[in-house]
Amino acid sequence: MNHNYFTQQDVERLEAQAVQIRKDIVSMIHDAGAGHPGGSLSAVEIITALYFHVMRIDPARPAWSERDRFILSKGHSCPALYAALARRGYFDPALLGTLRRYHSILQGHPDMNKTPGVDMTAGSLGNGLSAGVGMALSARLHRQDYTTYVMLGDGEIQEGLVWEAAMAANHHELKNLIAIVDCNGVQINGWVNDIMTVEPLADKWRAFGWRVLEIDGHDMKEVLTALHTAKSMRHHTVILARTVKGKGVSFMEDDCAWHGSAPNDEQLIQAMEEIRKGGVA
Repeated sequence: MNHNYFTQQDVERLEAQAVQIRKDIVSMIHDAGAGHPGGSLSAVEIITALYFHVMRIDPARPAWSERDRFILSKGHSCPALYAALARRGYFDPALLGTLRRYHSILQGHPDMNKTPGVDMTAGSLGNGLSAGVGMALSARLHRQDYTTYVMLGDGEIQEGLVWEAAMAANHHELKNLIAIVDCNGVQINGWVNDIMTVEPLADKWRAFGWRVLEIDGHDMKEVLTALHTAKSMRHHTVILARTVKGKGVSFMEDDCAWHGSAPNDEQLIQAMEEIRKGGVA
């Protein structure tokens, strides 16, 4: 894979941005008293790379027809997306403190009718890749050259609908569709491989006609390289990103109890300190 898509300065800038997004995630979930920190924290490097380096977007024009699309199929991880959108300029970062409040633009799952920059309303798991197939087909029909990115969870892909969409993408030879699986290994009530294993994951995707890239989802260089490589392939590609649920906060890592729990005041202080020490900002 080619590393000429970015510089070391880009990597350092993005790693610093990822630290800020992690701080935003734990802070807004603490303030809301509810939310999903585990899967939000595991997705940070990927979402940061997409919104601050890879995707063709314009925060001043959220509905720009030529923009790249991003679907957060595992919609409960929306704090990571909201933080990225706010820091990218789609709305005032002060609004992050309104997560999950009545009448807030930041609900517990993404709502494209409420939040600037959200390309698909998500909630019920398993739907995102099908919507991504539709968006990719729309680009072809309207002779547009945008790329559609879909982030899925490894627990989520236990849903059969995901594999129907994977078949459809292969059948229609969608060159402008990239899927990313956040393989953090943990779902709401335990380890994915104990509940219903999805392995061998790479072999499954290849059997459905997809090209597969496997990376460390917390290594910014690997994330950037994979995203740029996938786009250059011009073939429906899936990136299997091996990650850690709750990454950056020791007491949240690899613990399903933090799939959908909010830190208390003391835990917030510890989390913010660990994120600061573990990052570059």
